Amino acid sequence: MMPRRVVSTSGSSGTLGLELALISWAELQQVYSGQESSGIQNQLLTDKIFLGIDAGGTFTDFVALRVGEAVEVEVHKTLSTPDAPEQAILAGIEALGLSGEAERGTLHIIHGSTVATNAALEGKNAPTAYVTNYGFGDTLMLGRQTRPALYALEFPAQSIPVPSAYCLETGGRMSAEGKVLETLTSDELQDLVARIRDLAPEAVAINLLFSFLDDSSEVAIEKAIADAGVPVFVSRSSAVLPVYKEYERGIATWLNASLGPVVSGYLSRLRMSMNRCSLRIMQSNGETLDAEKAAESAVRLLLSGPAGGLIAMKTLGEQADVSKIISFDMGGTSTDVALLDGEIATTSEGHIGPYPVAVPMVDMHTIGAGGGSIAYVDQGGMLQVGPRSAGADPGPACYGLGGRHATVTDANLVLGRLVPGARLAGSLALSVAQARDAVGALAQEIALSVEETAAGIISIANEHMAKAIREISVNRGYDPADFVLASFGGAGGLHVCALAEAMRMHQALVPARGGVLSALGMLMAPRGRQLTRTLGIAMDGIEISALEAAMADLESRASQELSVEGDSLGELVCRRSVDLCYKGQSYTLNVPWQGPAESLAAFRALHERRYGYSLTSSVELVNICVDVREVSEPIQLPSETPMDVQPARLTGQDLASEADDIPAFPREALAFGQQLSGPCVITEYSATVYVAEHWLAEIDALGNLRLSRKQSYG
Repeated sequence: MMPRRVVSTSGSSGTLGLELALISWAELQQVYSGQESSGIQNQLLTDKIFLGIDAGGTFTDFVALRVGEAVEVEVHKTLSTPDAPEQAILAGIEALGLSGEAERGTLHIIHGSTVATNAALEGKNAPTAYVTNYGFGDTLMLGRQTRPALYALEFPAQSIPVPSAYCLETGGRMSAEGKVLETLTSDELQDLVARIRDLAPEAVAINLLFSFLDDSSEVAIEKAIADAGVPVFVSRSSAVLPVYKEYERGIATWLNASLGPVVSGYLSRLRMSMNRCSLRIMQSNGETLDAEKAAESAVRLLLSGPAGGLIAMKTLGEQADVSKIISFDMGGTSTDVALLDGEIATTSEGHIGPYPVAVPMVDMHTIGAGGGSIAYVDQGGMLQVGPRSAGADPGPACYGLGGRHATVTDANLVLGRLVPGARLAGSLALSVAQARDAVGALAQEIALSVEETAAGIISIANEHMAKAIREISVNRGYDPADFVLASFGGAGGLHVCALAEAMRMHQALVPARGGVLSALGMLMAPRGRQLTRTLGIAMDGIEISALEAAMADLESRASQELSVEGDSLGELVCRRSVDLCYKGQSYTLNVPWQGPAESLAAFRALHERRYGYSLTSSVELVNICVDVREVSEPIQLPSETPMDVQPARLTGQDLASEADDIPAFPREALAFGQQLSGPCVITEYSATVYVAEHWLAEIDALGNLRLSRKQSYG
């Protein structure tokens, strides 16, 4: 299948917050203020082609943007190549006809990658030496001694991040007050470097106690390794995560070091293929950074793909006047859910596999449930779904690439919710016969019909995803009925009605281009830096001037990091926040810094909402946080919806599904205001939407599909 192109005219609906770091701020101001002629506008903008890329576990999505007198948006999907992700990217660039631009270096890429995520989950970290103070070499092995299942009598032993032979101890110990307890001698430095050389690791993680108060010993170790010419990737905790909690800081530093060679190698191969093209990478917090810096900050890329989807969803929600959103991003391998109550929430308490990730990232919950999730019968004879996925190779059985296991996609095809013969990612055609064979094999094991088994697969997958939605809403004190369920990802639209019903929600939204929304979000993401520093002081003992001076210092560092990336820097905006906790608590809540009284009140209110109570006891300010980002100027983005035509008279006969006679309609043929009653299927290039019984679908002025339940819940 060829890529899908949409062209806007002046006055078309929709805006896109472009990654404007690639165009000078002064030039853009001239363009938007109308001070330049159309010829100059074309010169400033049309010689820059922006490409958002989201490399997922099953598909790699592309959104190409050309800006001039009209805006051209072209989307494309191709099967991912997990062993060499750059191959799928090169194939997509060729399919989009952008190989020439790539060779000339005029292509500007904003990329969300799963390379770091997959390496961490699959245990493909580079061999890494862990350097810490005397007596603390087993910190990462001991962890927090928490049980993964509180009442389980037996549970699998957790993997040890660093083997004991690679845990190296040395001097240079600080106290909690920042005083030197043990000096780091030159003999200790020489001995440490010699031990590292003998081990021959690919990376070194340096994590000394309380180094966030004084990092001179960590810096000395890093310099000694470099001066000795030891060929290793080095990460030090004072640069990666300068905050308290030695275990969390150590894990973040180890992850950054052990993933660094993997990410650096991938980005180097991609850069060589892209010639002189600008390449920026999405961070887990929804901001972008230059690829050169990204190679040094691998731990900050673990949620880069899902973060793009949230950025796009927030922007589109603002356009559609929807601020309370539960986002539901279902791809081929996993599902990501998040709650947006006006703003995208971030957290420093995320996880990757069994490990805590204390760097800032978008606050979302991820489960192993996607279109490629494999269904099976367990030892007790019960039908189960996931988390194992068929992935891109061989993929679901209906792909015809050798897959034999029944998946969620196969079940949807059997039930008529996917159009038989529809093509995905080029020439990939969906085969009903192969889907029925795979589901039928399971049906024989549990003595049900093929259709009943397919329905069971869908029901189980839906329950997994509903549980994830409860985790980020009900379990945090939010009523899902107060929110709109926003579905995107290639498989999300097939399950949106069922999940809304499971949560007793009345409204849902499926945006235009929903199947490639994360790639679109890459183009909307601003350049930015988020920095944190531990202070650990009581709120009633704060010196405002000293606190704001410390925040100003972090802002200056963040601005400096942005300014050296080579692109012209526009207007910057800074958001200040603080991590607070009641005295004696080990976990914090982040609230905006608005002065002591206001921030304290915000903390108590958030604590009551999250945990059901608040206290009058003393509150501690643990960390200060600053988020410095470049202001993005909106530009016009074309709508998918023809705005100047009357609603088409569609019967769906040409695309009618063979199962249950569910009518199917092409989304591009639907006009503003047109309504469709379920059950029906709405198809587009990058995704399919199943409108269930009791639901009404309507196209809004921005081309979004608005879903509403026609009947109240009993």
